[in-house]
Order: sequence, then C-alpha cells, then structure tokens
Amino acid sequence: MNPVEIVRGDSPLILGLPHTGTHLPEAILARLNARGRILADTDWHIERLYDGLLPGVTTVRATFHRYVIDANRGPDDASLYPGQNTTGLVPITDFDGEPIWTEEPTPAEIAERKANFHAPYHEALAAEIERVKARHGVAILYDCHSIRSVIPFLFEGVLPDFNIGTNNGTTCDPRIEAATFDICAGSGRTHVLNGRFKGGWTTRHYGRPQDGVHAIQMELAQSTHLQSETPPFAYDEARAAALRTTLAAILERLAALAPELKA
Repeated sequence: MNPVEIVRGDSPLILGLPHTGTHLPEAILARLNARGRILADTDWHIERLYDGLLPGVTTVRATFHRYVIDANRGPDDASLYPGQNTTGLVPITDFDGEPIWTEEPTPAEIAERKANFHAPYHEALAAEIERVKARHGVAILYDCHSIRSVIPFLFEGVLPDFNIGTNNGTTCDPRIEAATFDICAGSGRTHVLNGRFKGGWTTRHYGRPQDGVHAIQMELAQSTHLQSETPPFAYDEARAAALRTTLAAILERLAALAPELKA
C-alpha cells in the first residue's frame, strides 16, 4: 500500500491529514491487543469532513494508522508537551493511558516504520509545500485533526469545539491566526487559541512565516461531527453539515489572505 495519498491543486492552501488513515500491516495488527484494535484514537472522518470545502486545495493524507507510527510527531520522539501526558512517535498506550500492544515494538522495528511510513509522508508534504510556494510565492499548511472531547488522561473537562494551534503565534502570520480565531468565535461554538493543543510537530516544523510558509493546526472535538465518540464512531451528517459551513469560511478566508502574505 502507498503510505501517502496526494491530491494536487492550484490553491495556496495545503491540507495535512496525518491521522485519518486506518491501514495497519498484518504483522503490526496482529500485535495489537483487543483495546488497540478499536483504533479509538483515529481522527475519524476528517477527510470526509473537509472534502470539497475549497476548490483547488491540495491534500496530503497518511493512509497508515497512527499506531503504526505517528506522522505528527518528530522523528526524534521529543515530547511536544513536556510535563503533560501524551503519546509518542509509536504509541505504547492509547489516549486513555491504557496499553495497546501484546508485544511492544522494538527500536529496530520503530526505525523501519520511520523509513517506510513517517519519512514518505513528510517527503510528500515537504514537496507539496515547495510546489505551492513556487507557484504562489507563499504556502499555507492547514493541519486537520480531531479528538474525543473528553479524555481525562490528556486534559481536564470538556475540550472546546475548535482548538487552534500556532505554537503561541510562531508558525504563521498573525493575520492567519486572527482570521481563523475570528471565524471560530463568530460561529458561536466554543473555541480556544493555543490551549491544550498548540500545534503538533508538523505545524511547528513547517511553519516558517519568515520564509513564506505558514502553518496552523485545527483540532476539532469529535462531538462536532460524530454521532458518538464511541464505536463505531459514525459520521453525523447533520452535525457535520453545520460544521462544514464554518470550516469552509476559514479555508476561503485563508486562501484570500495568501496574496497579502507574499514576502
């Protein structure tokens, strides 16, 4: 299987989709325990949620599951949130802190997964960023994510609907951050900027506004577009339709901003 799917467009925006894939090679699947096989930490239906919202947008999507290797963690496995509970490059537990393997991956196996899955995804993403920047003089990477709205192991209380991450304003031009925040605020939904989720490795690694590459992460609470945040994690058409209106407004505004961001 191809570890990455690319749809090339002519927009200045690129959608990153690192956590929607559900493919696990048989040898890896066989070592997941019953809890791990639920795949509860998937960014369920995010590719469907964003589909068709902005004509000409480029998408880069990992097809493999994050339990194979997490495409939104750095290859050095450094913690993105020191001092807080999180999961690593190859997760050993799920988001509830419970083990997911009958036999944990060895360092050699992790190295192989880096080469076969993590590296190809980021090679593709980097290439699309360069292509889009060459065309427009600027590239905006919008990294698409979702997570269950209640996960005590990771955060207290109920997660806001919209969680915008720019690593405290360092990964994109302030106009991108402000536009995204204002549209979220205007939707009437709960929202936060650089709260529990400030942007993962992808946003922090590629976001170089001084070089004309801007990155922003959107972490959506899954209660916004799923029937239930428990198996089978079914898509809710009515909830999603309402949410898609706001997401489309964000993407359209960022695309319109792009010409103003050229160095």
